[in-house]
Amino acid sequence: QVQLVESGGGLVQPGGSLRLSCAASGSGFSITVMGWYRQAPGKQRELVATITSGGITNVAVSVKGRFTISRDNAKNAVYLQMGSLKPEDTAVYYCNAESVILGSWRRANDWGQGTQVTVSS
Repeated sequence: QVQLVESGGGLVQPGGSLRLSCAASGSGFSITVMGWYRQAPGKQRELVATITSGGITNVAVSVKGRFTISRDNAKNAVYLQMGSLKPEDTAVYYCNAESVILGSWRRANDWGQGTQVTVSS
């Protein structure tokens, strides 16, 4: 299976910046899509941004223009550069990977453990 490990979360002031990283490890799979989701207390998990192996992105309206998603296919890593942070961005951010299991037509969906991002003055 795919193992995902996030890093880069922390406390930042409104208007500040933060960069999240996620690295995938394992074998027997080929990742097709990687992305970031977030969940605030009492709310449902929501999409932040995704990126395909070909570089096509899908970004939530709430963060468009402020966040940038990128990936390094050779390293099976995905990054989220967050700028102009707002208090409403406070949440646990989770890395996600969609993959194809090699040798079959089956697909898998995996999640990281999450990293806390807190935006407060």
